[in-house]
Amino acid sequence: MGPAPSDTPPPATGPAPSDTPPPAAGSLFSAPAAPADDDTPLELSATPDDPDGDNAFGLMAAESDDPARPAKPRSKTRTIVLASLLAVTVAGAGAMAVFGWRINSQRNTTLATPTSIGSLTLDDSEEAAATADYLQTALSAEIPMTKAVGAVYTGADEKSVLFFGGTSLFWSPGSELDTAFDLVGDDQGAVTEISDVEAGDLGGTMKCGVTHSSDGDLTVCGWADHGALALAMFPNRTPAEAAPLMLQIRSATQTRS
Repeated sequence: MGPAPSDTPPPATGPAPSDTPPPAAGSLFSAPAAPADDDTPLELSATPDDPDGDNAFGLMAAESDDPARPAKPRSKTRTIVLASLLAVTVAGAGAMAVFGWRINSQRNTTLATPTSIGSLTLDDSEEAAATADYLQTALSAEIPMTKAVGAVYTGADEKSVLFFGGTSLFWSPGSELDTAFDLVGDDQGAVTEISDVEAGDLGGTMKCGVTHSSDGDLTVCGWADHGALALAMFPNRTPAEAAPLMLQIRSATQTRS
């Protein structure tokens, strides 16, 4: 017969239970605490040290879609500045366009000396020709001209008119005309009482003034635009008499293509 069965139960399999108590909460080996009951979602985003998000990432709270949260208002100052800059840009572009159009429309100009202008008749004597040549040469020396002209006319009342001028591209016609008046002042005496007068359909600027001398008063009128400049001297005529006559001379001597 075999050995009698033992009443001792067989040993339990697996590791013996440890008598060591579980680690205290908060220790190195303790289980992480359960997250707080927070409804704010978390999203994965680049950390501040790595704005491109190539290496490190961190968790951050996503922005709330709560419609009750007010949106950040747009800066009123920035809007006003941008609107002002836009207005200045548009105005500047418009002014440049007008300036360019005016130059282009006035630059191709011709001055001539017809044999008669109304009641005025061209004086073709040698003395008159020499005077006209002197005046146009003096003007061209002070203000560069592409072409200069000069002539002496005599009216039915035996009063003469000395006309001289030239063509070129003038960027600042008003300043060039002031220079021409100064030139006459150096030769005849300062031109004073200068005032604007009607320039007519050709536009530009036209002025008249007076120079005083021992021989009597001499009215000087002149016009200038972006293509031509001319002066005329009117002995024994007032500015009120000379201004409409100067306008008539301009209409007869200046043409544009």
